[in-house]
Amino acid sequence: MDEIREHMEVIGADGVHLGTVDAVEDHRIKLTKADSGMGSHEGHHHYISRGLVAGVEGDKVRLSATAANAYGMEEEQ
Repeated sequence: MDEIREHMEVIGADGVHLGTVDAVEDHRIKLTKADSGMGSHEGHHHYISRGLVAGVEGDKVRLSATAANAYGMEEEQ
């Protein structure tokens, strides 16, 4: 998955926007803080396991899980 780059959109299997790639760190995709959500999640980075990536289509990273399911699997620092 070397083709995953900064600023790519991360979408669920359902096509719903989940976040924007800030960086790829080891086995995880770091999402931008702007996509961190609200409340206690706001203002810090979330991470998605690269194992959830189904493929890269143009400037989008498509996950094998829906956005709602992937959101529940996000990791924090």
